[in-house]
Amino acid sequence: MPRRTATMLASTLMLIALLCAGILFPVPYSEMSPGPTVNTLGDHGGEPVLQISGHKTYPADGHLNMTTVRVTSADYRMNLVEAVYGWLAHDSKIVPHDTLYPDGKTEEQSTQENAEEFTLSQESAKVAALKELHIPVQSWVIVSTVIKDTPAQGRLHAGDVIRAVDGTPVKQPSDVARLVTKHEPGQAVVFTIVPAKDQAAAAKQHRAATVTKDVTITTAQSADTRAKRAIVGISAGTDHTFPFEINIKLADVGGPSAGLMFALGLYDKLTPGSLTGGKFVAGTGTIDDDGKVGPIGGIEMKTVGARSKGAQFFLTPAENCAAAAKDTPSGLTLVKVHTLGDALSALKDIRGGKAADLPKCTAKG
Repeated sequence: MPRRTATMLASTLMLIALLCAGILFPVPYSEMSPGPTVNTLGDHGGEPVLQISGHKTYPADGHLNMTTVRVTSADYRMNLVEAVYGWLAHDSKIVPHDTLYPDGKTEEQSTQENAEEFTLSQESAKVAALKELHIPVQSWVIVSTVIKDTPAQGRLHAGDVIRAVDGTPVKQPSDVARLVTKHEPGQAVVFTIVPAKDQAAAAKQHRAATVTKDVTITTAQSADTRAKRAIVGISAGTDHTFPFEINIKLADVGGPSAGLMFALGLYDKLTPGSLTGGKFVAGTGTIDDDGKVGPIGGIEMKTVGARSKGAQFFLTPAENCAAAAKDTPSGLTLVKVHTLGDALSALKDIRGGKAADLPKCTAKG
């Protein structure tokens, strides 16, 4: 066989071997790509995304779209060829598998965590929107979780409202731990609570609960060996009673990043006129009860997904601005926001045709 032919044959076989290796051997990466984008002012799955009863609402036009990211599952094992293709593609991003699923988190655990974050983001969106409208919202410190095999198990339950600890009124979740840790392990602590079932009945009628009872629990020592700290085995959180019914209907979505857009959609439906002036606005961002907007993951994929559906403006958490501005889709204006108030001011400029006045994202933030 001529040397040239033999060399070409060897090179071809080597190439085939490398391709086979690339296909057969997995690499520790996952893929992110643009997910669905949904107009919070419209319908999804045949029903309105935002449903309000017991309070006057107003027609809304235009788009206030929440955006999502699609990711490969926890048990999917990407091969080298797929990873290289993803690195070269514009509309996907390859990230280390542990970035999406840290500490060996399973698909089921990730889905559960995302569902819980999504529920919390809806509650914060409701609170932030109503606060912006100066509509009173009652807030309560509650038992979020009870840890198995701790003193609180069977004594306190998720959803119980914590009114006081040892007679001291509780105003925020951090008060609970502070008051419990004043004790030595083995000492008794008294919780004044509204049982979860009584709180649920009161909330359904949009009134404050009046039934309380005292629960005495003997503290245990924390498993943290660095300090002898008293615990009862609960985590505290916040719940709210709204003056009218608000429901957010959006299936198959998880995580906290739609909070800002839900809050804006609610604000629009509860006020006359149009927030967008008929424009197509999309965005993302977590939100807390006070209207502060926080950063999210996958910003580059969300801007691509929003623009592909027709978005002209994208409300961007300030901390995501630098990353988003590195590769902004053509025709999309990135608007920097720190708070719900910032977003409302930006929308005023957008509907007023004053795009030049908008606070825009740059590569520096």
